[in-house]
Amino acid sequence: MSKKPLIGVTFDSLETDKYAAFPWYGVRKNYCERVAEMGGIPFPLIHDLKLVDAYVSLLDGLLITGGGHDISPTYYGVEKIHPTVTLKPQRTAFELAIAKAALKKNMPLMGICGGEQVLNVALGGSLIQHIPDEVPDCLEHQQTQPRNESSHTVKISTGTLLYKIVKKEEISVNSVHHQAVKTPGQGVVVNALAADGVIEGIEVPAYRFCLGLQWHPEFSITSQDKALFVAFLEAARG
Repeated sequence: MSKKPLIGVTFDSLETDKYAAFPWYGVRKNYCERVAEMGGIPFPLIHDLKLVDAYVSLLDGLLITGGGHDISPTYYGVEKIHPTVTLKPQRTAFELAIAKAALKKNMPLMGICGGEQVLNVALGGSLIQHIPDEVPDCLEHQQTQPRNESSHTVKISTGTLLYKIVKKEEISVNSVHHQAVKTPGQGVVVNALAADGVIEGIEVPAYRFCLGLQWHPEFSITSQDKALFVAFLEAARG
């Protein structure tokens, strides 16, 4: 029996008292469930910069999750912060640091929603701070229906890793974001677009497995969502 790959899963952090009287870490169960379902061991990553090197030495793959916050535009050279932007400085600093460390090691990496944005910024790219302000006649990228339902389609570029995995030129996705990749980072290839031109997927061919997805395949709405986690875990097994 082959060794189960250890997959680092970035957690969110909350300061509210809605769950506990003191600050706490948390993550939606389905991120970890998909990793376990495909034969991996999900491993929690707290936001301690001093642990980055130790984490990377242990892990076989890195999953950067989404969250209800944004990356400060100062990371991509923009001083003015849009009023809709919500910051979590400690989480962002940690995720950027561990993304760069994982890439340096050529570790399989998958970034989901905000995780895709972390990946792009870590590679020197920029973001759209608020899609409705920058994309005329944009789709509703913050869907009102439940997250476990699709809300629009994306076009997949043939010849990309993403196409090789999903084996379709168009797939249905869920959509819960108000930001997106603007200028791709160094070596970043755009592999998926929404009908309004918003970038929905990126990859970096120079690495063994480096994929960013603006939607949430952890909800496993379609067979393509499942295939993405299968491919990620296969890469992590080496």
